[in-house]
Amino acid sequence: MNTDEKILRMQQLVRELNEASEAYYNGLGERMTDYEWDARFDELRLLEQETGTTLPDSPTQKVSEDSIAGQKEEHEFAALSLAKTKKTTDLVKWAEQKPIWISWKLDGLTLVVTYDNGKLTKVVTRGNGHIGTNITHLASAISGIPATIPAQGHTVIRGEAVISYDDFDRFLMESGEDYANPRNLASGSLTLKDVEEVRQRHIQWIPFTLVYTEEDINSWGGRMDWLDHQGFNTVERQLVNTPDIGSVEECITAFTKEVTTKQNPFPVDGLVICYDDTVYAQTGSITGHHATRAGLAFKWQDEAAETTLKEIEWSCAASTISPVAIFEPVELEGTTVKRASLCNISECERLGIGATGTRISVIKANKIIPKVIKVEAAVGSFCIPEECPVCHAPAVVKVSEVSGTKTLHCTNGECPAKQLRKFARFVSKEGMNIDGISEQTLSKFINLGWVSEYADIYELRSHIRELAQMEGFGEKSASNIMRSIDKSRDVEAHRLLYALNIPLCGLDVCKRLLSAYPLADLVFEATKAGADLFSPQAEPQEVFAHVNGIGPEKSASFVRWFRDEHNLTRYRHLMEKISVTQADNSPKGNRCEGLTFVITGDVHHYKNRNELKAYIESQGGKVASAVSGSTSYLINNDVTSSSGKNKKAKELNIPIISEEKFIENYQI
Repeated sequence: MNTDEKILRMQQLVRELNEASEAYYNGLGERMTDYEWDARFDELRLLEQETGTTLPDSPTQKVSEDSIAGQKEEHEFAALSLAKTKKTTDLVKWAEQKPIWISWKLDGLTLVVTYDNGKLTKVVTRGNGHIGTNITHLASAISGIPATIPAQGHTVIRGEAVISYDDFDRFLMESGEDYANPRNLASGSLTLKDVEEVRQRHIQWIPFTLVYTEEDINSWGGRMDWLDHQGFNTVERQLVNTPDIGSVEECITAFTKEVTTKQNPFPVDGLVICYDDTVYAQTGSITGHHATRAGLAFKWQDEAAETTLKEIEWSCAASTISPVAIFEPVELEGTTVKRASLCNISECERLGIGATGTRISVIKANKIIPKVIKVEAAVGSFCIPEECPVCHAPAVVKVSEVSGTKTLHCTNGECPAKQLRKFARFVSKEGMNIDGISEQTLSKFINLGWVSEYADIYELRSHIRELAQMEGFGEKSASNIMRSIDKSRDVEAHRLLYALNIPLCGLDVCKRLLSAYPLADLVFEATKAGADLFSPQAEPQEVFAHVNGIGPEKSASFVRWFRDEHNLTRYRHLMEKISVTQADNSPKGNRCEGLTFVITGDVHHYKNRNELKAYIESQGGKVASAVSGSTSYLINNDVTSSSGKNKKAKELNIPIISEEKFIENYQI
């Protein structure tokens, strides 16, 4: 390329990278993978070096930012980004033989949290690294940000707001909303104004560095330990005292194993290394938007393989019909890979995907997700189906008004494939607890026409021979699934209600409703048209609003679900296949009735805090997560501790009792 062509390419790269960053940081659909973003970023940086030109909006010269609406606030300490590498040798060279820490690079949204004299004073998003958005009003809805800490003086902490994979899947099942990944949901959630709505997203804030404290601590590890003692749940980390190729690779391998075996519950997009000597770390210079000694980000070197496309399979799940590349098997990261999602029509067009025989390159992004990254040689062009592969209703292409992304949708609102996440919740451990049936397996059953409503799962035995012959199953696997299905026929009432996917009705809501009514009465109350013809029928929001912890919104959702004839018919079909018990769902006594407890610290007489919570609820009490004016007692075996909850309880004149005292007064 000549200079003019290079400048044009740079303009294109700047536009694509900035658009992708805006989507990434603001809860919109993803424009490109990390792999693709890094490749374009590196290409842009190389072109800038070759031409000696840097465009005004170049992402190499600025920190990507969120556009969360609200009061803007300048950071006391700039939150600059880290330089990145995929080479272990670069990490060793950067370490300079000094002790370093390696920790997760969590994939969420960075928040800067400030305390003064032990009290939370502000929570600010990272923004552009210099100016962020003040979201202090949402702090109570984000787990991990206590209102008070033991330390006095001025404290500034930087951490990542993340959502675990489990909470992400649960939210999608319960809400019916569609987000690309946990990070997308986390960033989108912080744009909300309703604190309770944010709380339902189960965002957790995990500190990854102590920016400032009046304590004299010059060790990064010591500073993180100090945060632990303040009651924070800090990022997982490991010390490498003598960083050389062997020790660094050994540490990275341990972290990598947690990713590939899915031991880590949170999304990550690499690792971070930093000096233990915080004084030395501050001596670096500022280059672009990086502080050279503040830390270095490590991203896994994705292993790529070239293969041949066999077909594009269109799979209907949730709200879209998504293209999946089926290709000749290749070995990646120690496993055999033969299929990868192509995401949507726009992604197929961007890649230039073709038909059978097209040569493609495939990776496992972040060691986990198979991804087509490049078309080496296209053969023909891909075809967009005109009907849904499951129900055969017409399919239409929709274009997002926000991102411009083209996706294919089934026009049948009752298409079974659109209910995939609902079926996944139905069989989940919290629901009917049918072991051995994953979301992927359910998708196969739905696409084969075996399952279109919950009751159909209990008729799968008629397909056992076909199932045993399917790839990835076999006779033993098929028999185990049937055995698990049969076992689930006896189910507790709260699990059944949860499994039905009634909007706004999680496990806690189901238990609360069942504590007030037996299942049969609960359904009758929801469906009856009014026994007294001379009195007006109760509005849906009024039927169960009186039940503790329910309120009008949840009441209306529950009642409307059962008053829908389609739902009621399918509920009756299901009830013909199962047997329901309610013995353990309603309070067994009233020893804790009218009382609200908060539990903190270790317990000694109960197996864990959940068991103590279950007992309190069985006795008509409530258990809250935070101390407030409505708290009756704080249970803490360390009654004299200076923990944040103890301090709050003392401020509000709320009694602090030990577990022994609780048992003495409230144990049967």
